[in-house]
Amino acid sequence: MKIRHLESDKAPRSAGGYSQSVEVSNNCRTLYISGQIPESRDEHVPTNFEDQAKLVWENIIHQLHAADMSLDNVVKHTTYLSKREYRTANSKVRQEIFGNRKAALTVIIADIYDEKWLLEIEAVAVG
Repeated sequence: MKIRHLESDKAPRSAGGYSQSVEVSNNCRTLYISGQIPESRDEHVPTNFEDQAKLVWENIIHQLHAADMSLDNVVKHTTYLSKREYRTANSKVRQEIFGNRKAALTVIIADIYDEKWLLEIEAVAVG
């Protein structure tokens, strides 16, 4: 499998920590991870945004591990935030979790399914 992070010289540059586009070539598996929520297996939901964001990424990592993958395999993720005010904290947690890894990403402000949840994230991984 080959992954290339691309950036057109005619489109806006990424602000950092993500790729404008990701090309995957060769035969590989694709894992589509449904929207992961800030709830633990025992149904605990943290009250603050950063703890919720970290728990969502922990849940994504568990799904990746179930497919023998890791964050290195993530090529795209979409984050749904309940409020615009969480943008900076969301970016901080994502960069903390992802480190130097890059993936294509989209962030959407949306009315989340459960009022306790401040975000939800879905992801696509290849391996």
